[in-house]
Amino acid sequence: MAKREDSVPAGPVKVERASRLARWREDFPIRAELDEYITRREFVKFLTLGSALLVGANAVIAAVGKWIRKPARITNGVHIGTASSIRTGDSVLFRYPAEDDPCILVRTQNGVLRAYSQVCTHLSCAVVHRPEADTFFCPCHHGYFSANEGHPTAGPPTRRLPRIWIEQRGDDLYAVGKDN
Repeated sequence: MAKREDSVPAGPVKVERASRLARWREDFPIRAELDEYITRREFVKFLTLGSALLVGANAVIAAVGKWIRKPARITNGVHIGTASSIRTGDSVLFRYPAEDDPCILVRTQNGVLRAYSQVCTHLSCAVVHRPEADTFFCPCHHGYFSANEGHPTAGPPTRRLPRIWIEQRGDDLYAVGKDN
């Protein structure tokens, strides 16, 4: 190692150590006492506030989403048929809210009129009414839904059928809204 001219010879070991120290400081001119470090407390505070802001933003998005997607109520609705023509266990197919949205209206074994989307929530196959069991059957993957509530009772579907709101005006039945 070459000796530096500015170092004072104080013995072979001290000179070598001093030159190594000086060369290191020249290669890395960082002064640790001037660095600004983030303490653990500041880091945890940052994470906590960031998480709280994300939770708040998600809550706002969920509230706005519920406000926007309220069930649509149509004042005059789509005419389905007459209530007197539908006997217990019968079903009627209709289209609502558009022509490419198949729906089914049934009179359950309890005598109550219920309407649902005819599209299975598993893979979008058409469900068929089974009056003897008071259920809807999806032939694609053998899924079953309750005709009273539209909830899945067997098979792969996990979500209920979207409900169509019906309104009876005299003997006439109208589709007036849909749950998503």
